[in-house]
Amino acid sequence: MTGRMSAEFSFPVRVYYEDTDAAGVVYYANYLKFMERARTEWLAALGFPLAAFEREHGVAFVVHRVEIDFVAPARLNDRLDVTVEPVDRGASRLVALQEVRRDGATLTRARVALACIDAARWKPARMPPPLLAALETAP
Repeated sequence: MTGRMSAEFSFPVRVYYEDTDAAGVVYYANYLKFMERARTEWLAALGFPLAAFEREHGVAFVVHRVEIDFVAPARLNDRLDVTVEPVDRGASRLVALQEVRRDGATLTRARVALACIDAARWKPARMPPPLLAALETAP
């Protein structure tokens, strides 16, 4: 890892009926959707709205690997906090720890590895300097 990584970011999510399965709990794949939303909002909070950032720099971020632990279920109408904490990066990769929490208790935790790619060639690309600078200076 080079440079300083930013502090934990938190994004609120409410569980809707469409998020649940037949047992009345959040369907396991939907936790990944919650985490995706949080990463998108985290980038926007850093000053990089995702669609504009990708257009301007010709890059995209793709999930390369996810390691996830399901600790406890979330249920209909739960108010959750989904966190993003970048913990490692390279020239074209970023690793974030993410959690889904209810009232401070961890329900799901994941380690998400993202790759920065050239959107036209679909090949690895260096992260744009403005993002690297934001990662190094964020609180």
